[in-house]
Amino acid sequence: MDNLSRRRFVKATVTLGAGSLLLPQAIIANSGMQQEKPSLKGKKVLYVWGGWKGHEPEQSVDLFVPWIKSEGADVIVSDTLDAYLDKELMDSLDLIVQIWTMGKISNVQEKGLLNAVKSGVGLAGWHGGLGDSFRNNVEYQFMVGGQWVAHPGGIIDYRVKITNHKDAIIKGLADFNMHSEQYYLHTDPNVKVLATTAFSGEHASWINTCVIPVVWKKYYGEGRVFYSSLGHVMSDFEVPEALEIQKRGIRWAAESKYHEKEKWIQPVYH
Repeated sequence: MDNLSRRRFVKATVTLGAGSLLLPQAIIANSGMQQEKPSLKGKKVLYVWGGWKGHEPEQSVDLFVPWIKSEGADVIVSDTLDAYLDKELMDSLDLIVQIWTMGKISNVQEKGLLNAVKSGVGLAGWHGGLGDSFRNNVEYQFMVGGQWVAHPGGIIDYRVKITNHKDAIIKGLADFNMHSEQYYLHTDPNVKVLATTAFSGEHASWINTCVIPVVWKKYYGEGRVFYSSLGHVMSDFEVPEALEIQKRGIRWAAESKYHEKEKWIQPVYH
């Protein structure tokens, strides 16, 4: 059964009232079947790390992989982009988590990644590990939905503003402060922006008051893509909101193959 047929089958079964058999995460309320809570239970996840060491890709394994496993996922960890060449593996995945800043990806490696996500495998990541990978690969950037271009002032204090309080990834969280790199990104208007940050102009006067997305979700083909610009180093995730957003985004991205696509075009986010 292909991914589209799989989603249609799940939708049809829920409509018939048998959703609780296929969707153990579903929340059943007196009013009927409600949207299920995203889960990593039973999901197959590929965690790919490498690239520039300044973003602590190896240390990220110690932070995120045990948590992903604790959620009930089967995790494969790879420190090489050659994992993207294994079509059998890529076809079997529910989610790819990538932290690989800069570096180069071969045409065949990139094709393996793009095809997997386009077919319905989710993709999640943060900061430069997803938003500053493979600077020469514009189709990769098209998939992610944005590309880092600057962090004026380096490590500074800045505020993250929650802009979509209804989305489950952000729901219940309030605006919060960060002491880290404030990413200035070139972004795709066809992303659903969940949080933003405003630049003061102190370090680059011409961008004073400019608002840039911090957290977004989108699709590339059938695959869900989640990105957060937070997480320059692993200690940034000691900020509870930053870690919670990343965890929720990872769970959301892992559900691509099991649900109908959400629909949006949101060029205005502030």
